[in-house]
Amino acid sequence: MADRIIAIINQKGGTGKTTLALNLAAGLALRGSTRLVDADPQRSISQWVGMGAERAIPSPTMLGGDPVDTLSELARKHRYVVVDCAPAVQGPVIDAVMASANLVLIPVLPSPLDLWASLDMAALVSRARQKNQALRACLVLNQMETRNALSRAMREALVEFDIPVLSADMQRRAAYRSAAVEGTSVYGLGKRAQTAVADIEAIIEEVLCL
Repeated sequence: MADRIIAIINQKGGTGKTTLALNLAAGLALRGSTRLVDADPQRSISQWVGMGAERAIPSPTMLGGDPVDTLSELARKHRYVVVDCAPAVQGPVIDAVMASANLVLIPVLPSPLDLWASLDMAALVSRARQKNQALRACLVLNQMETRNALSRAMREALVEFDIPVLSADMQRRAAYRSAAVEGTSVYGLGKRAQTAVADIEAIIEEVLCL
């Protein structure tokens, strides 16, 4: 039985949802059996993995048919299941994922537009908890720059939201883009991506302690 099903979701595109999902799955796979699930009709994560010549990351499972049954079956076989969701806040697939997940991670960019979009995500989590009372959710800040005033202000602003913000975040790093081009995770880039791996490791350690 899976220790947890983790859904990566945000209604806004371009927040790093797929980047977080793939690298999170790669890091979790070092800790136990992990399955990556592609629940986005755009199939971005499947295309990403498909570009990798060495197939270091298994091809994601497509979330077709009955999503609840598919996730339940994967949960019986794997310790961790990571779901890359479509950029939406409603629909039967999103509803099924939210009903099945143990944890929702919501990547957010340090910008006012993403701050406003987070209001809708908070409402989505609140609705999902009516059916899945054990569901937990956290915001994950992406493309952060420690010395950037807007990045610092974003973290302070999100403290006022109903959804907690992880202390660990994803810094703005070229390694994430390089991994996408090469069809691998930052773990597959070796020494070139040590700092990016440290970002993901910190997120994983915090998530596993929730």
